[in-house]
Amino acid sequence: MYHSTIKTKLVHLSLLLVISSTILNCKDKEVTSSKTETISKTEAPEGMIWVEQKTFLQGAKASDNYAMPREKPAHMVTVDGFYMDLTEVTNKQFKKFVDATKYVTIAERQIDWEEMKKALPPNTPKPHDSILQPGSLIFNKSVNAVVNMENYGQWWTWRTGADWKHPEGPESSIEGKDNYPVVHVAYPDVMAYCEWANRRLPTEAEWESAAQGSNTDAIFTWGNDPTRLDANANTWQGVFPTTNDPKDGFEFISPVKSYTPNSIGLYDMAGNVWEITSDFFNVKYYSEIDPSKPLLNPKGANQHYNPNNPYEVEHVMKGGSFLCHASYCASFRISAKMGVSTDSGSDHMGFRTVATPDMLSSK
Repeated sequence: MYHSTIKTKLVHLSLLLVISSTILNCKDKEVTSSKTETISKTEAPEGMIWVEQKTFLQGAKASDNYAMPREKPAHMVTVDGFYMDLTEVTNKQFKKFVDATKYVTIAERQIDWEEMKKALPPNTPKPHDSILQPGSLIFNKSVNAVVNMENYGQWWTWRTGADWKHPEGPESSIEGKDNYPVVHVAYPDVMAYCEWANRRLPTEAEWESAAQGSNTDAIFTWGNDPTRLDANANTWQGVFPTTNDPKDGFEFISPVKSYTPNSIGLYDMAGNVWEITSDFFNVKYYSEIDPSKPLLNPKGANQHYNPNNPYEVEHVMKGGSFLCHASYCASFRISAKMGVSTDSGSDHMGFRTVATPDMLSSK
């Protein structure tokens, strides 16, 4: 799911694929005053690390041949310091939240067709009731050949009964996978977790600041050398989506902390699972920024905009996943981004959280 057309709503289109193959063919930033924080990194909450205040180049770098128009132009940004999770939120952490709150994720809830069709093109036919069952999107590991790389329905499958506790379908489980990233979580699920944990999602600028680590204009979380990809990120090797050579150690999703952290100690900021941010996904946002005026603590576009998915509210997700490959998306780059609709989840999207000193002191 790495072409510009793939930003179309995954879950809804997956359902519609079952009905008809033809369906598939288918702020200016708020600026806040900067406060230089003096809190010691040793005071970070357990499982988090302090990300220093930084001025850096956000967006596509001049030497990045994979950069897409939505990543341009690059522009200078200053972001205040904050705490960030060392890893993506794990199954163990999410289970603690669910046990405490009895929360039921979007993928576990009965589908409401009347609500769903509001986000679909007019006159979209209703799928059979047998299809409108709780579930989520999983990668089809049995793809042998691809006719058209535009048709991502060839490697994505709607699986009834797939959710965070059953990542590959109802017969699967997360037993023994406490330290794997939680997946099949949608934006409302993530926000509920954040409220419970006294955390929030990072902005795209905060995410890029953290991914840069001690750098300010690097293409990758480890610097600018693409040959170091396999040692630093869980991505796809071979021919996407038919052949995956696990020379980086894992064929698909991996436990957190399986790869070298970046220069400030953050793990898996590239690869493994996509990480959702608080920013609206707007393909025109960077092009409407005045690059001569550095931004301070930007929070993204004032509204979402994606001409390939006009009916959905989408948020920016960052970092790529275990499915990313240079021939198709190369989204393991810091500036890379895609949109995900608020009620979509899959087996390769998760999240991590951030906190500010003010948030922690208020609690």
